[in-house]
Amino acid sequence: MAKPNARPGAAGATAAKPRSAVAAWFDHHLQSLVASLGRMLRKPWATLLTVGVMAVALALPLGLWLVLENVARLGGTVEQSREVAVFLKQGIDPARVDTLATTLRARADVASVTLRTPEQGLASLREASTGVYADAIAAVDENPLPHVLVVRPRGDERTLADALQALPETDFVQHDAIWRDRLDRWLGFGARLAWVLAALLGLGALLVVGNTVRLDIQSRREEIAVLQSLGATDGFIRRPFLYLGAAYGLTAGALALGLLTAAEFALRQPLRALAESYGSRFALGGVDPLQAGLVLVVAAALGWLGAGVVTGHFLRQTRA
Repeated sequence: MAKPNARPGAAGATAAKPRSAVAAWFDHHLQSLVASLGRMLRKPWATLLTVGVMAVALALPLGLWLVLENVARLGGTVEQSREVAVFLKQGIDPARVDTLATTLRARADVASVTLRTPEQGLASLREASTGVYADAIAAVDENPLPHVLVVRPRGDERTLADALQALPETDFVQHDAIWRDRLDRWLGFGARLAWVLAALLGLGALLVVGNTVRLDIQSRREEIAVLQSLGATDGFIRRPFLYLGAAYGLTAGALALGLLTAAEFALRQPLRALAESYGSRFALGGVDPLQAGLVLVVAAALGWLGAGVVTGHFLRQTRA
């Protein structure tokens, strides 16, 4: 009687290798992501409402922040607001004026010094004047204007203005530090307001995602109960809902960026025309790629967090 061949695999059958834990973990993450996107697509109207509300909640503080950033950049480009005009006394020798300008240029707190002679000042005044004022200026025989040193400060213009006022050659000093201080205070208030709005509306976006995920959980209570009876962990059950919340947040962040981009295109041309009417080349700035990426990350994190809070609360109730 022939002995049976006991060697495993002799019949050509090959035992399948078990998948590693890492591969199974990756497969479940991928499956959870695809299933979450599928649930969003199966409910387009509900998804659009959720994403739209989140997008508006994200776009409002982002829009305010962009406005403040552009106002700050506009204030930084209006260098005349920081220039200090030093009107010298009448009758000063031009050589002494040149020496004084050279001395001021050597100061550490001075960025540049521009000398305007009385002739240049009178010519500018004639170009800017019309009507009766132009006739009056044309009738002037002797130039009454003094030498003017336009000093652009490197630091605080108020300290420099006080030092320039103390010079013996100075008649009076003109600068607009009050306007600058007010602008800085308004920008500081606006930045604080933007953070408050971001916190409140971010909380609103988190609650919107949480409520949407809660409704999805309620519709799948029986499925979750079956998974729990089979020994599924909380992480296994929570994972699809986390991806669902992150997908809501990411889509809302992209829509918010789209809304801001559309607003920028709508306002760019009128603002450029307004700036050109004042002789400025200021152009409206938008969201750069790094900032856009940060917005998407924060929006996805809000969605993930909202889904995690709601799902964790539900699982704690069912395990109790």
